[in-house]
Amino acid sequence: MARTPRQPTTPAPDVPATLEANTVGSAVTKGRRTFLRRSGAWVGSGVALAALGDKLYGVPSKYEAGVIRNVPKNQAQYISAASRTPLGDLDGIITPSGLFYERHHGGVPVIDPLQHRLMLHGLVKNPLLFTVDELRRLPSISRIHFLECSGNPVYTKPYGKTASDLVGLVSCGEWTGVSLKLLLDEAGLMPGAAWVMAEGADAAAMTRSVPLDKCLDDALVVYSQNGERLRPEQGYPLRLLLPGFEGNMNVKWLRRLKVTDAPVHSREETSKYTDLLPNGKAREFTFYMEAKSIITSPSGGQKIPGAGFVEIRGIAWSGHGKVVRVDVSVDGGSTWTQASLQEPVLTRALTRFRYPWQWNGRPAVIASRVVDETGYVQPAFEQLVGERGVNSFYHNNAIQPWRVADSGEVFNGNG
Repeated sequence: MARTPRQPTTPAPDVPATLEANTVGSAVTKGRRTFLRRSGAWVGSGVALAALGDKLYGVPSKYEAGVIRNVPKNQAQYISAASRTPLGDLDGIITPSGLFYERHHGGVPVIDPLQHRLMLHGLVKNPLLFTVDELRRLPSISRIHFLECSGNPVYTKPYGKTASDLVGLVSCGEWTGVSLKLLLDEAGLMPGAAWVMAEGADAAAMTRSVPLDKCLDDALVVYSQNGERLRPEQGYPLRLLLPGFEGNMNVKWLRRLKVTDAPVHSREETSKYTDLLPNGKAREFTFYMEAKSIITSPSGGQKIPGAGFVEIRGIAWSGHGKVVRVDVSVDGGSTWTQASLQEPVLTRALTRFRYPWQWNGRPAVIASRVVDETGYVQPAFEQLVGERGVNSFYHNNAIQPWRVADSGEVFNGNG
């Protein structure tokens, strides 16, 4: 193929430079007029042109203004409250930072990172005190994991309308921080060390006991989420991340780690976050969130426009590792068919699943159930009641059905 001749960078000898400049200027002016005319046509047709740089921190389109966290109207007080992720409006496995579910026990503290310190003491040879900048100088780790509140949903029969109402206290993000094992190795563990007490700097001084094995495995002291510094409601400037463990153990606004020989039996691991069984005993230190899944589309509050093809979509996760299979039922659980998993499938992270369905326009009940890499199968609610009775409040990972009416409207199948 012949090469295109290179264009001269200066005017040809027989064309005056001033003439060429005037010609170019006229062409530019004409081009600008054409652009302005076209721009006017765009604006006239309903397409507005925003000024560049008018929002230096990006925000969603105004047409997505309704996609926000879900705050229950019956919360007794704001200082001990929660807001839920709008699961039915999201795609993918990463939850945007502004939509990440949030739970606090004593308000959201405002902490100056330059004044904040993390103390590491107890059964260690060299007690340490870290600034945030000192932690950021250490080797960093980034991983994708979910977080879930243990009351997601409460153990009583769930009557919420939407996926967000029911299990919106789960989200997934990319976390960046320092390995807790690195900090413990630097401090030097003493004989008898078996637990680590983590304490937050919030008004509630949230305190939980963490088994040392977990601290030496995949635990992180986190300072960033989804590529930016933690949001205040997510624990800014530091939080603990314990992949797969119930949300309250991932202590936010982390200020103290004390190595001990036994759990401290704090309020949050005795009177709270335990499960009262029919025999009068309580399940304590359950730690890991069991495998769970939910269909997010079509789901409660949504409407199928008409009979025909519908792609059933949802999320699945397990605190014990990877999701290996998700089954979907479109006949109320009489039969189950394997759905497709969307890559990547990561350990202790949300996994998306899809299932093609030809809806015939008649009433139906749809549901999903997940199997994790340990072989555990997500149970029906009746199974949980059979094992734990009706006195529990936390750790409900039961199958969630949705009822599709002949109008295409979708309702909670437990209603």
